Amino acid sequence: MGRPSWHASGAAKQFRRYVDEEEVRSFLAALTREAQWIDVEARIQACRDPKDDKFLELAVSGQGTHIVTGDIDLLVLNPFRGIELLPPHRFLEIRK
Repeated sequence: MGRPSWHASGAAKQFRRYVDEEEVRSFLAALTREAQWIDVEARIQACRDPKDDKFLELAVSGQGTHIVTGDIDLLVLNPFRGIELLPPHRFLEIRK
């Protein structure tokens, strides 16, 4: 299975504004060791922004329990197939 390419993403450029290249490499190495890689088999067309369906597909395929997001297009679907969609502040409240 292929690995996602962090360096090809726009997020990598923004991330580097705050950390140097060595910190990026260290973070990616830790992420690769600790992450659970999911084969996304679900195909979902539920979000009013079709680009956000991938997050639902990942959560369903990986049997996730929560999606933490500030994206209103996802939050309006809460709950989705038993998955709770929460803004970050709410997730932190329930984790206490």
